[in-house]
Amino acid sequence: MQQSSDAPFLDISWPSTLTGGTVATLGPSGTSSQLAAERLIGRLVADGIPGTGAELFPSYEDAAAAVLGGGADLMVVANAYAGISDFYMNTRLCLAGAFHNRTPLYGIAVPPGTTELSGPVRIASHPAPVPLIAQLLPDHLTVEETILTKSTSQAALAACSGVVDAALTTQPSAELYGLTFVSRVRPIEMLWSVFRAVDSGRAAA
Repeated sequence: MQQSSDAPFLDISWPSTLTGGTVATLGPSGTSSQLAAERLIGRLVADGIPGTGAELFPSYEDAAAAVLGGGADLMVVANAYAGISDFYMNTRLCLAGAFHNRTPLYGIAVPPGTTELSGPVRIASHPAPVPLIAQLLPDHLTVEETILTKSTSQAALAACSGVVDAALTTQPSAELYGLTFVSRVRPIEMLWSVFRAVDSGRAAA
């Protein structure tokens, strides 16, 4: 994956009760969230807390359920996620901290063996980075329909399986599914929120 940002963490500190750190976030493999979770685990390790790994879930809501159920210590959510307010308002969750992390490169990618696209195309994308489609779409293409998926990795899978013509996805996901970028690429400078269960006693203060 692309090297993460070296920007400092904004506000994260760990209580003595935190003896290990399982970080739940959005999967499957290849998402920007996975990269952010891996950076958070690196912070845990640097602070002397064993980072026990990233657990990837089909949705942020599933990741939150894992934290609330005791299956994970922390949850990382992109602040661009439209439903993030649900986690801020949840009385069983509290904000443990926040940090800046640059995403992997995003671009519009097509399946292996695809001849050059032209005209209207169907593009799969996670809802959060949809504005990038207009920024990155080559001039000879137009959007017929945008199909929303739960993650950038699932968008890549939709293109790979032929459900759509192309996907707005990350470089790791494109590589995972053998897609080729047909547009320029760019990262997103993103803020990430870290949540814990209020009554777990196992996560950041």
